[in-house]
Amino acid sequence: MKQILKLAVPNILTNLSVPLLSSVDTAVVGHLDKISYLGAIAIGSMIFNFIYWGFGFLRMGTTGMTAIGFGKNDNTETASISGRAMVIAIVAGIFLILLRTPINDLSFYLVNASPEVEKYASQYFYIRIFAAPATLAIYVFHGWFLGMQNAKYPLILLVTVNTLNILFNLLFIYQFGMKSDGVAWGTLVAQYSGLLLAVFLYLKKYSSQLRFFKFESIFHIEELKRFFKINTDIFFRTLALIFTLSFFTAESAQFGDNVLAANTILLQLWIFLSYAVDGFAFAGESLVGKYKGEKNQAMLKTVVKKLFLSGFIIAIFFTLVYLLWEKQILYLFTNDKAVVELAVTYFLWTALTPVINSISFLWDGIYIGATATAPMRNTMIFSAVFIFLPTYYLFKDSIGNEALWLAMVLFMIARAIGLTLTSKKYIFNI
Repeated sequence: MKQILKLAVPNILTNLSVPLLSSVDTAVVGHLDKISYLGAIAIGSMIFNFIYWGFGFLRMGTTGMTAIGFGKNDNTETASISGRAMVIAIVAGIFLILLRTPINDLSFYLVNASPEVEKYASQYFYIRIFAAPATLAIYVFHGWFLGMQNAKYPLILLVTVNTLNILFNLLFIYQFGMKSDGVAWGTLVAQYSGLLLAVFLYLKKYSSQLRFFKFESIFHIEELKRFFKINTDIFFRTLALIFTLSFFTAESAQFGDNVLAANTILLQLWIFLSYAVDGFAFAGESLVGKYKGEKNQAMLKTVVKKLFLSGFIIAIFFTLVYLLWEKQILYLFTNDKAVVELAVTYFLWTALTPVINSISFLWDGIYIGATATAPMRNTMIFSAVFIFLPTYYLFKDSIGNEALWLAMVLFMIARAIGLTLTSKKYIFNI
């Protein structure tokens, strides 16, 4: 348990800094003079979630493969993995910048927001997209540090980046009089600051890895195939998740700006839970990969049991907090009474689901550490296509926005059941 906590506690602190940033953005913009700024941040963030979460394999795949290399004590493998991932990150970031106009046009073709929300969201997008190379490179550093059993450096890196992001956002909005565009500029400056910090941390502790970098190892055909196979599975798994969350936000906009704002706030609370539980999931990525590399099945089973015990405790804590301080929490995000009252009517969908949600969050980390990516992909796609969408369209006309929340809960239940059922074959069969 000590080993789990050594990795999990820094990861929890690291992860909570991410939704804290998003929540501060929501709260700051939610207190501006137009509710459309909040809608713009919701839509703009949704677009970047679709983009960046699609590249989440740069962190997740890097963690699992590096952890296995660490377990084998293979420095050439760990160095080569970081090199492969970094090349992909920089090239992909440049392409995203070059494709910014068609991405923007397609996004607003698919999302039916009010003209004012679309105007501010587009402005937000065109600024923040230039942070793409730095953002993706940070994913690689984050994943590689975790794979090397180092949760301290991701903590330093992401807490610093997110703290800078908050400070820059407040500066641009309150000092320079910007609106939602100030949030975009804050993110841009913070991401490149974070990249410089990541390089510094790498050189400080892992400069010895540089001597294991070999061009032929980084671009070895068989290893590249394995790298792309694992990361393609993660990509399509993540794409299905992004689609579900993006669909949720897009359909929320169909019910009006107030419902969009209320759902955005409540979804932030789901995200808070996910990042807290993911502290243990990330520990699972590191330790499961390590024990798989060592072929130590006994420790693997022990780690999985303790991960779930810890995750459930965190989930129950969140449920109690949400139930006890419902309105106080909502007013932290906005002072718009109409939005708060609307959010209250849907609050139970958020308050009563942490334990359900934590199951799939924890399995995600375990499967990533074991590089068992195919069942992750299949379960996510099945849950999105055959559970989430049919549920929403079946109940949309009768219960309206409640149908979105019902679909989300059943989506999470389906993921939890699917990953549990396949775990014997893909996780415990070393």
